[in-house]
Amino acid sequence: MAKIKVKIPSVLEINKELHKGNIFPVYYLCGEDSYNIDVFLDIIQKEVAPFIASDFDKETFYGENINFVDVIGAAQAFPFGSEKKLIIFKQADKPKDKKELIRYSESPADFTVLVCIHDGAISNPDSEPYKTLLQNGFLFEAKELKGKHLLDWLISEVESRGKKISSENASLMMDMVGESKQLLELQLDKIFLFLADKNEITLDAITSLSTKLKEYSIFDLQNAIGKKDKELALKYAYNLLEKGNDLVMIVAMLTKYFTGLARIPELISTKVPEPQAARIVGTHPYYYKDYLSARKKYSNKEIVEAFRALLKADLANKTTQTDSKTIITVLIAEIIN
Repeated sequence: MAKIKVKIPSVLEINKELHKGNIFPVYYLCGEDSYNIDVFLDIIQKEVAPFIASDFDKETFYGENINFVDVIGAAQAFPFGSEKKLIIFKQADKPKDKKELIRYSESPADFTVLVCIHDGAISNPDSEPYKTLLQNGFLFEAKELKGKHLLDWLISEVESRGKKISSENASLMMDMVGESKQLLELQLDKIFLFLADKNEITLDAITSLSTKLKEYSIFDLQNAIGKKDKELALKYAYNLLEKGNDLVMIVAMLTKYFTGLARIPELISTKVPEPQAARIVGTHPYYYKDYLSARKKYSNKEIVEAFRALLKADLANKTTQTDSKTIITVLIAEIIN
C-alpha cells in the first residue's frame, strides 16, 4: 500500500484561528513562499503586541549562530513585566538540535509565543520534530501560489480590502502583472489609490492605471505585434523589461498569444460565441476583437515562423549570455518582417 503523503496546514489557517482569538504558543512556519511567511509573521506580531509592555520581552534569534536549546531556554524564562513575550527564531532549519522542539512543543510556556521561520519546504514532515509539531497544531506551510490558487487568493485579497473584482478581471491582472504575489500586492496598492471610493476593480481601472503610470502590459505588446507595428512593439517590449518583467514570461505569453491566433479560424468556422471563444484562446473578452483583427494580418505560414522565432528566443535566453534586450529585439524583428 502506498504511503499517504503528510499534508501540512496552510499558513492561511493561522488567520482563521487568530480571528477566533486563538494565539498559539508555537508557530513553526515553513515553505517556498517567503513573502507570505513574512506577511504572517507580521500578522502574528501585531496580534501579540497588545500583550507586550516591554521591548525586553521581544527577542529575535538566528539559527546560524544559536541552537534550539538556547532559544527554548529564553522561551521558558518569565517575561520582564509583560503578559506575554515574543521570540522569533529565524533560520530555524539550520541548528542540528531540532529535537529539542519535541519536548517543548508538548508542553510550551503559556506566557511565550515562539515563532520559528524555516527557510524552504520540509521534505519529510513525518520525521521529527515536524511530526510532533504537526500533531500539536503548530506546523504551517506557505506554498508558492500558482494558477487557480493564486487567482482565488487575489479575489479574496480584494474582498478583504472591501472591494470587488470579477474572476475575468482578476485573471487579466495576473496575465498583466505575472504570477508573483508580491507584484500583485504592489499593483493592488496602486489600484486602490486610483479607485478612491469606487467599489469595484473594473477593466477600465486596470488599463487606465497602466496608462497613467506609463506602464505597458503584455497585452499592449501583443496588440502592437498583432498590428505588425514594429516600432511600437519594441517600445512596449523594452518598457516591460525595464519594469522588471522576465523575458521567459514575455516569450511564454507571446507563445500563448500565437497559439490563440492559430485557433481562431476553427472558432469562426464552428460559430463559437465570442465570450466563449475568448476563453478558449486564453484572453479577456475585451481583447478578443484584437485577436480577430490580428489573425487577418498573419497567415498560417507567418504564425509557424513566429513559433520558430519564439523557440529560438527561448533557447537563446537559456543557453547563451545574450542580454534580454537584444533577444527581444531580434524576436520582434523576426516576427514582424
